[in-house]
Amino acid sequence: MEKLHKIIRLYHTVKCLKISQILYRIWFLVYHPAVDLSSHPERRIVSGDWVFPVSKQTHLYRPWEFSFLNVTRDCSFPADWNNAGVEKLWLYNLHYFDDLQCREAGGRQALHTELLQKWIAENPPGLGNGWEPYPTSLRIVNLVKWALAGNDCPELLIQSMAIQARLLRKRLEYHLLGNHLLANGKAMVFAGLIFSGPEAESWFEIGLRILEKQVAEQILKDGGHFERSPMYHAIILEDLLDLMNIMTVYGRSAPDGWTGRAEQMLNWLNVMCHPDGDISLFNDAAFGIAAEPESLRDYAARLGIEGSRRGRTVDLIHLTESGYVRWQDQDAYVIIDVGEIGPDYLPGHAHADTLSFEMSLFGQRFVVDSGTSCYGLSEERLRQRGTLAHNSVSINQMDSSEVWGGFRVARRARPFDLEICEHESPMTVSCSHDGFSRLGSDVIHRRTWELGSKRLSVKDTVTGGDRNAVARFHFHPEVELLMDAQGRGRAILPGGQVVALQFSGGEASLLESTYHPQFGISVTNGCLQISMTSDQCETIFSW
Repeated sequence: MEKLHKIIRLYHTVKCLKISQILYRIWFLVYHPAVDLSSHPERRIVSGDWVFPVSKQTHLYRPWEFSFLNVTRDCSFPADWNNAGVEKLWLYNLHYFDDLQCREAGGRQALHTELLQKWIAENPPGLGNGWEPYPTSLRIVNLVKWALAGNDCPELLIQSMAIQARLLRKRLEYHLLGNHLLANGKAMVFAGLIFSGPEAESWFEIGLRILEKQVAEQILKDGGHFERSPMYHAIILEDLLDLMNIMTVYGRSAPDGWTGRAEQMLNWLNVMCHPDGDISLFNDAAFGIAAEPESLRDYAARLGIEGSRRGRTVDLIHLTESGYVRWQDQDAYVIIDVGEIGPDYLPGHAHADTLSFEMSLFGQRFVVDSGTSCYGLSEERLRQRGTLAHNSVSINQMDSSEVWGGFRVARRARPFDLEICEHESPMTVSCSHDGFSRLGSDVIHRRTWELGSKRLSVKDTVTGGDRNAVARFHFHPEVELLMDAQGRGRAILPGGQVVALQFSGGEASLLESTYHPQFGISVTNGCLQISMTSDQCETIFSW
């Protein structure tokens, strides 16, 4: 039975892929291109001003101690670049060289030069984690930025950059697509512009073709990135700003519409940030990975892009293509997920969080998405992607979308019957999804949010089949949860404000859970669970 389940799960995973992904995956496994060590092309002459980009966090604290994902390690030995006992994502970060863009980079030229020479000496071309396409792409961009910042590039480094670009050209990630392929295209453009001549021009043209297609596909009409992760949205926005920056430096014009796309992306980011100024944590998202929203707005302003300043917007915004609804009043700020989990052929960063939401009160995070602390194939990774880790309803302990394997999704929830009544009091948002149809075609979860003055009501209705449904609400770690003998609940915010919690149609209990605002971080927090005793339960927050 277990074997049959795995076959069915794999079928529902693979059937959503593009044929090109499958074919390129086979090609990627069997084709191993030779490394081209021929002399590098000449450097291209700069014709414009390089605008100072976003600064990164400091990751190199002493030779050779590195800190990524809240884990610090000494990497003094050549084997440390590919240590099999270290998490893959940590090793990827080791090879990105984000420290070249840190705030203190101006005073670290000698240290960074030594680091680059160490990497070249200890990472033979084509071998190890650092030569995989994604870290190669990010490293090429950081190296070009470092050069444009006025740092002296030794001949050894210039030659290595050309070797990296040549190998990347033959290993573009068409089997993955999404943000990986966009990063490949960006690196090709950067390499094609810092060098001159026919070879470099071919890199530029390849990268630009990738980018023109991917930007059009990945940036939705409402400005959101199609993977529906605010963190990856911020990463892609920085990519777009960097590309417009370097094209100006070398006298090239960015494709038509990119400035407008950047403005739309800035506006989307403004909507999806909480009053504390940072991103919401839907899907794979955590603080400290992408540039901070304010840094992106400042960068855009330096490039002369409008729409880069954040201000109060209308009370309700529906990001139609992304599937998010944002509502705010004087005290409350609510972001609701009523959309698809992501593109069908690329759900790797999706969570089973359909009809989940986040909420801030009095400028403080209150109901929170549990966040993301790890990638990989662990049980904890699977748990964090699961429905019970989100502010939604699970039936029979199942996930609304069938997440598995770290970055895979088989059967997925489809939202439908979205209704928004914004001109009535209270304002309501209602939506259903069919993610539990695995239990029976008639099993449906419908949620209605009623947003009124100093009150939020969340009504969950589950119909069809024999079921055991629970709703969960996860709170920020600084929120204190209390429940008396009569089952009445209270939540006390860090600022001392008190929120009354009322329940009907279910049995309420307080659980201990964990919150993951950053990779490598797990913080104990409170969770309210409502075990439904009827077809409908209601949870009311009033303040």
